Amino acid sequence: MHRRTTLLTTLVLTTITALTLSACGSGDGDNTAKDSGSDSDKAVNTGGEESPSPSPSASDTNGRPKITFPSDAKNVFEYEKTGNAAKDAALADSTLSVNSVDEAIFEGSTDTKALGFYNTESALSASITYALRYINEKETWVGETRYFDYKIRLSGDDGAYVTYCSDESKSFIKDKKTGKVDKTPTTANAYVLYNTKLAKNAEGVWQTTDISSNRGDKACRP
Repeated sequence: MHRRTTLLTTLVLTTITALTLSACGSGDGDNTAKDSGSDSDKAVNTGGEESPSPSPSASDTNGRPKITFPSDAKNVFEYEKTGNAAKDAALADSTLSVNSVDEAIFEGSTDTKALGFYNTESALSASITYALRYINEKETWVGETRYFDYKIRLSGDDGAYVTYCSDESKSFIKDKKTGKVDKTPTTANAYVLYNTKLAKNAEGVWQTTDISSNRGDKACRP
């Protein structure tokens, strides 16, 4: 398999269906994968802010924790900037939520600063459970994961719903002890649909509060 079982199949958000707009349908399966792309109107992030090194990192200004990746792993986020300040901030923090979960896997600990900074409520507990699957099995991942087809809808002044897809066809599980990388062939399960809910806290951070995922979803497959 490319990645461990789908990240967080927790709450199915009823309001999220409205957010899917024209984007997504239902799918099947349970296993994952990732990729890249960019232009001047797209935000292609490897950790929130632009990083001078291969390791993605989030800015640690304004009290935001720095997120660091190893040089052999990369997340790429493709989304169009909307021009709406609230939407763009929520989209940016959504990518940092994803990176914070992967950082916990790389660090081998769910006690990282970023994990609880960008995730809360059921999304945080599910993220911890997901990361622990890697940690307990002494595994990590390498390669590149691509996140794309973002759609966002605001809910009042401090709420947002975001859907997106992931392509994990270029990322693979690595055994930390042996260094062996499990490069299995790509299947439909390398593509995952995510539905998420975010809330802006008192510090202005858009935290992910709920998340559900569907591996092998037809809406995300090429």
